[in-house]
Amino acid sequence: MIAAVLTGFLVALLSPVLEKGLGRRAAPLLALFPAGLFAWFVRFVPEVAEGGTRAAALAWIPELGVSLSFRLDGLSLLMTLIVSGVGALVLLYAGSYMEGHPRRGALLGYLVAFLSAMLGLVLSDNLLGLFVFWEATSILSYFLIGFDREKAEVRAAALQALLVTGGGGLALLAGFVLLGQAGGSLEISALVANADALKASPLYTPALLLVLLGAFTKSAQVPFHFWLPGAMAAPTPISAYLHSATMVKAGVFLLARLHPALGGTPEWGWIVTTAGAATMLTGAVLAVGQKDLKRLLAFSTVSSLGSLTMLIGVGTPAALGAAMVFLLAHALYKAALFLVAGILDHETGTRDVTRLGGLFALLPATGVAAVAAAFSMAGLPPLLGFVSKELLYDAALRASPIPLLLVPVAVASNMLLVAVALAVGFGPFTGARGDTPKVPHEAPASMWLGPVVLGLGGLACGLFAGAISPFLSSAASAALGHPYGVKLELWHGFNLVLLKSLVTLAVGLAFWASRARLRSL
Repeated sequence: MIAAVLTGFLVALLSPVLEKGLGRRAAPLLALFPAGLFAWFVRFVPEVAEGGTRAAALAWIPELGVSLSFRLDGLSLLMTLIVSGVGALVLLYAGSYMEGHPRRGALLGYLVAFLSAMLGLVLSDNLLGLFVFWEATSILSYFLIGFDREKAEVRAAALQALLVTGGGGLALLAGFVLLGQAGGSLEISALVANADALKASPLYTPALLLVLLGAFTKSAQVPFHFWLPGAMAAPTPISAYLHSATMVKAGVFLLARLHPALGGTPEWGWIVTTAGAATMLTGAVLAVGQKDLKRLLAFSTVSSLGSLTMLIGVGTPAALGAAMVFLLAHALYKAALFLVAGILDHETGTRDVTRLGGLFALLPATGVAAVAAAFSMAGLPPLLGFVSKELLYDAALRASPIPLLLVPVAVASNMLLVAVALAVGFGPFTGARGDTPKVPHEAPASMWLGPVVLGLGGLACGLFAGAISPFLSSAASAALGHPYGVKLELWHGFNLVLLKSLVTLAVGLAFWASRARLRSL
């Protein structure tokens, strides 16, 4: 595991050299690195699904109790597979998307370095080691968001993201130090084992508040949500990778990782659940009025991050199980839709949804990926997005004593997100041809392959949900701190949860039909 993480930084340094020597062949070659990592980590799925774990450590600063200690369990393996799998597809996509750009090699190098930093973050078992990788993702995201540095608005967006996430990182470091003092160790596994003493410590509340501040800034929770839409100034491959599948999930991952140690208290439950619910609704409301494809996806991502945070705040087995399923479903459909948005921009010259339409015949492969991803985001069966939405509604209904708050927020948010999903992934490919600056045609295979794999991946995971249940159960068990079985099924019979799903779809379709009026509000 140590070599898997650290080798990526060496590969990142070599990326500009490979680009200079190999040209367009450099991106497919570099994509083999995360693809190989994905294949290597997949080998551990059966072992982890049975409750097994792997650990590795490298002494770093022994005098301070700091080591590069890594732990592979269900939660870290889920994130590792998302980071490496989506990373491979994004690198392949980026090579064609950035064709002709004089600094394409630098972009590829930044992406590989970011991938490695994310791997280090999700695998770390030492708080200070985790913090180093956490800050590395913030610094690298600054360079990635500000890649088109000639533009003043791009530099401003990159600086804003750095200041918000970097400031949260300082709070996080202080919280980690307090946790180490209260729990007697900087190892997360040791803190989990000593959770009762940690929660009884007078340092628990200040440590919790500081950690939550760091997590909320990273995952764009209200009132820190504003930096994420601004980050859409980055080229699309960066948005697809950082702002759908990886960096913005770091805060959510941290909450899930520390839940066994810090969760289960009234402070945790009310703060995390309320922040998540507020973010979920705020993001959905702001998304539905947008015209730009990437801003639509950015605000809907804010809403989805709120959903994940809310579920972790609820903290019940059903809620943590739903969070793990939704974590996977969201990574698949949102990364696919971001990549589709980039293709539409690349091939038509616009991201304005009011100017896009009737493109399916001209971009058939992209259209298949877009429709599959959009239907998963909308929660249509038999895609994984439907399964995750059912579990979210079920967890909200069971979230005693606050279902009266969470259920309306969840249903209202998802109604709006149905309209957003159709506007992004369905509307541009149906109806009359729009007036676009460029005459569109299908993108190169290296660009549409990623969204097709991700979009159809959501379909496959939905159809064979039972097969991935043991793996997602291991992720939920790691977040809970005890074994729990997630039951994934497409059909649970006629019940209140299904009724809510049907109402969500019906009202969401009505919102989509009234999208022009909604944008004018």
